Amino acid sequence: MRSIESIQDIVTVSHALESETRVKMLQLIIKNRDINYKELAAALHITNGAITHNMKILEDAGLVEYVYSPGLRGSQKNCMIKDYQFMINLLSSSKTDRVFETEIPIGHFTQYQISPTCGLASRTSLIGKIDDPRYFAAPEAMEATILWFTKGFVEYRIPNYLEQGQTITELQFSFEISSEAPGYCNNWPSDIYFSVNGVQLGFWTSPGDFGGEKGLFTPGWWDPNWNSYGLLKLLTVTRQGAFVDGGRISGTRISELNLEPGSTISFRIAVPENARHTGGCTLFGKGFGNYNQNIKVRSIFTD
Repeated sequence: MRSIESIQDIVTVSHALESETRVKMLQLIIKNRDINYKELAAALHITNGAITHNMKILEDAGLVEYVYSPGLRGSQKNCMIKDYQFMINLLSSSKTDRVFETEIPIGHFTQYQISPTCGLASRTSLIGKIDDPRYFAAPEAMEATILWFTKGFVEYRIPNYLEQGQTITELQFSFEISSEAPGYCNNWPSDIYFSVNGVQLGFWTSPGDFGGEKGLFTPGWWDPNWNSYGLLKLLTVTRQGAFVDGGRISGTRISELNLEPGSTISFRIAVPENARHTGGCTLFGKGFGNYNQNIKVRSIFTD
């Protein structure tokens, strides 16, 4: 889910969605993965020029992006949706110069320790062999847009651009996640734990490992008997504690995370051996699942 907070972003997205033609274009792009300009024009009975004009408005609003694939006459420009759910916050008090946002690709973990079942894949193919943890160390693992494991952890390093005199007051992590069952199982609970800089934030119980139908962005080559999409979760650490989707998971406060200018910020996602439900973990990145995003990180700080 994309949060829209600045006045300019609200106006730009509202303008993009005020046209019935552009809304129909977005619906077609969602329903038809990698649809191209010519196919869009034919489906809507409008000219290629009209498609180009309206697509530029959607692109400027951050609603669509392009993927190039081989065609009969060179490369073909295909369209993909970036987000299909939005939250417009008219009351946001965060100043843009006091917020830092970034996305960490799923394959850019810096440490791992995992047990099968496990594996990784890019948007186009599996990486190495399934259920062989050795491939998490392969150079190609950096290209992963989905990964899964039964027990253990993956850890990511978060950029720290704090300057002297600044203090982080809130950290937000947004990611698509599910359990990990052999094949898939919609009822397969798993206690997935989160920590920052080695400090436990608490856990969230994933209800299942979801399959049986394709995720909106899951590629066509993906085995239909494997996990196909997850749930979008928002993990927040504030001065009051740690929360998942607004529900408190612990009393761990932002001040306990040792976030100083120049210090390392590590984010770990784990399924420990002693968890009550060891149902594994699957992380979905861009090109997989229902949300087409990597791990989004937002730091809010004060001077």
